[in-house]
Amino acid sequence: MDWLEKLFFAGFIILAAAIDGARADAMVTGTVFCDQCKDGERSLFDYPIYGIKVTVSCANSEGQVTMSREETTNWLGSYVLKFDGAPDLSGCYAQVSGSGQGSEGCGAAAGAAQNLRLMFRIFDMEMYTVDPLLSQPAQPMSFCPRSANPVPAPVAPAPPTRSPPPFRFPPLPGLPPLPPLPPLPPMPPLPFMEASACPHENWTMPEYKCYWRAVNPDTKVGVAFGLVAARRYGTDMTLWQGLQGRGDVYRTLLREGTTAFLNSYNSLQFPYNAIGVVQHMNWALMGSPRSALLTALRFRRANSGSGPSGHTVTCKFTPCK
Repeated sequence: MDWLEKLFFAGFIILAAAIDGARADAMVTGTVFCDQCKDGERSLFDYPIYGIKVTVSCANSEGQVTMSREETTNWLGSYVLKFDGAPDLSGCYAQVSGSGQGSEGCGAAAGAAQNLRLMFRIFDMEMYTVDPLLSQPAQPMSFCPRSANPVPAPVAPAPPTRSPPPFRFPPLPGLPPLPPLPPLPPMPPLPFMEASACPHENWTMPEYKCYWRAVNPDTKVGVAFGLVAARRYGTDMTLWQGLQGRGDVYRTLLREGTTAFLNSYNSLQFPYNAIGVVQHMNWALMGSPRSALLTALRFRRANSGSGPSGHTVTCKFTPCK
């Protein structure tokens, strides 16, 4: 984060504190990567991993853990933990503590723990960051570079000085032509490839819960949308609660933004992808109430299936089995 980004972020925190009142708490944020080559460092082959459990622990001078908090990474591989009362976390550390949903294949081992670094402290609020944590598979991937000191291949014995003449098979008679292959059956439909847009009412129905992908109803809003959303809606609000919002421009924005987020994972042809939904949500939350309202209306238009040329997309949900 360069000085211009820090200045902008600090200005936003000051504005938020002046409006909502300063609250004494500490936030810890970071990212977990899948160390596919098990080399203990980030490389070109590593990627952020979803569903990894991260624990932030604080120990006293005798090495006994005095405070600990656990969180799970979101679909971008990041995590956010909140500590009430703004305790001093300068001597604490973060480490990968387990794997969960979405981490299959890269949760067999954990990399080294990382110390917390204070990014800023203002109005009794503290923000700490952590260098990237690593989670590793059981074995390195086959495409990883080989070791600098490979095991030498066994030396083959020298061929004999005189080898027997090669055996030659007699020529085979002509074979009849093979019969034509039967036609392949038609490919089954792929629901993810179909255009679909569902309003928030459908996402709250029990018979459609199997369509929740990458996140679940209990996922925290701050985990899905980031630190700015956590400051606006609190760290305890879930996506399921966000779908019930109404009567306020920012609750309406959260309801339609959450719906668009779910639709983006359900249909490849939805007007917004998941990252685009998160970006528009954060821009709206950092702007004016009018900007938040316009963004909510654009999300609602996409969630209702209204296309740019008057084409209407329907909701392709069928009851879960």
